[in-house]
Amino acid sequence: MGTKSISSDIINLKLILVSGKTAEFQFRPTTTAADIAKYVFENWPEGWASEEKADRFEVLRLIYQGRFLHGNVTLNALHLQQGKTTVMHLVQREHLPEPTNGDQKRKHKHDNNQEETPAQPLPSNSTSGCCDACSIL
Repeated sequence: MGTKSISSDIINLKLILVSGKTAEFQFRPTTTAADIAKYVFENWPEGWASEEKADRFEVLRLIYQGRFLHGNVTLNALHLQQGKTTVMHLVQREHLPEPTNGDQKRKHKHDNNQEETPAQPLPSNSTSGCCDACSIL
């Protein structure tokens, strides 16, 4: 088996759709999430032909480590390893949740000591966290 060589100044993104179909793209570290969405929209992979394509690129959203990326975020700002493959999800969503200052970790808001809570599996249509007081942004 051969391995694909990736230039050291390029970030390889493997994008996964909700259906599980994947495609790989290469971008410079200065590329923004909005630029990626536009590029993918304009270069929709042949392997995704059976997938419902958005009517405009602005509704394509990237999810990295469980968080929606806002359009102006660059790949460099995410501290991704250049020359390596990074996996992100690509979904259609009209609006993003507003970012919050305390968005670093999921915490129980009802616990007095604010201890971190381990991630719990969620139903596929859920946007809440492990209890009614928690949410995933």
